[in-house]
Amino acid sequence: MEVRESPTFNVKAVAQETGVKPDTLRAWERRYGVPEPSRSQGGHRLYSPRDIELVKWLVARQEEGLTISNAVDLWRQLVGAADDPLTMPEYNPASARPTAVLRGESIDALRRQWVEACLGYDEARAEAMLNQAFALYPMETAVIEILQRGLADIGQAWYQGTAVVHQEHFASELAVRRIDSLLAGTSPASRRERLLFVCPPQERHTFGLQVLALLMRRRGWPVVFLGANVPIARLKEAVAAAGPNLVVAAAQQLATAASLLAMGELLRDQRVPLAYGGTLFADLPALRKRIPGHYLGDRIHEAPHMIENLVAHPQPIAPQEPAPEEFQAALTELREQRGRLEEHLKPQTPADTGHQPPADITAYLTGSLESALALGDLDLLDYELEWVSQLFHHYQGERRSLDSYLRAYRQAIESQLGPAGAPIAAWFAQRTA
Repeated sequence: MEVRESPTFNVKAVAQETGVKPDTLRAWERRYGVPEPSRSQGGHRLYSPRDIELVKWLVARQEEGLTISNAVDLWRQLVGAADDPLTMPEYNPASARPTAVLRGESIDALRRQWVEACLGYDEARAEAMLNQAFALYPMETAVIEILQRGLADIGQAWYQGTAVVHQEHFASELAVRRIDSLLAGTSPASRRERLLFVCPPQERHTFGLQVLALLMRRRGWPVVFLGANVPIARLKEAVAAAGPNLVVAAAQQLATAASLLAMGELLRDQRVPLAYGGTLFADLPALRKRIPGHYLGDRIHEAPHMIENLVAHPQPIAPQEPAPEEFQAALTELREQRGRLEEHLKPQTPADTGHQPPADITAYLTGSLESALALGDLDLLDYELEWVSQLFHHYQGERRSLDSYLRAYRQAIESQLGPAGAPIAAWFAQRTA
């Protein structure tokens, strides 16, 4: 296969097609001499289709574990031997991978109309938008750009208080129903290896995992889908019965990331590799070092290639840092005293709030605190405090109410946990200084 050489695409188009940021493209060109775009009369970079395929090829090599410099060296070695890397099947050429996600105005407009229909509980219009999207675009593009990104937009609207939970549930039901129908229409599996898809304990957001299961089923992989909130003991039984070559999991909250840690430790003992994803890990890259598994990246349309590579070429898992001993002691004491701590916070909050914090906020924050201790990094709580702040704003209406509540929480930690709670109290002291 010959890839056309004519320079046609600007840097923005290449970034959209490959997922590599313009700054990164320019840095690769400056440091390694690849790609080598032409220039327009105005001095702007113009890339050929082959340049785009080269960038995809380099990204694929990075996903396999090479640094960018080693990937460039490999490219040059192959080219120097008179081989075309883009036509070599042993390197899984990027041109053979699924169609990249399209982000044109049309797909964005269809997504906006689908979201509007869902928010208005207009099922017929929502289905019409979906039917149009699937008629105009590849299945992968319609699923990711309309359903997954549309649900994310509705979730963000709920977070900001411009949508209600019933609207989110309505949209989720329509999306899941469409995914189920697509799964039912897939051809029988053609691969011998088996994948097990699962959400860890407490994780109830399954849609992203369902989309990935669909993408793998369409590539001929047998998929066993266990769904949401799977207890660790049940996972152990399922692994023993199904004998998967790889377990694929997702976590979207700090509490479920801690559950994923326990799941990863179990699978490591059983010598079954774990691959995982979730927006939480995209937002908190440091968290990836705590999970004994392989992170599938930020772009779901790239995950199938990574899964196939992990099964074909198993890779060792980097050792995880254990939680500090003082964190383990604080976690043990927090679990033992959790009831007393939450009861202590019930009667009153500091006088300047005039309100009592809802019990679910206290329970949520305490659960997040337990998870951060288990994961060995209290700074992970900053991520959850944004959500707690939003909840508090809905109930209280003033940011100073949250600040006062956090001071009260720190005092409760000091009084109920004693010396064992010192690391927690110190962290809250920094955040409320």
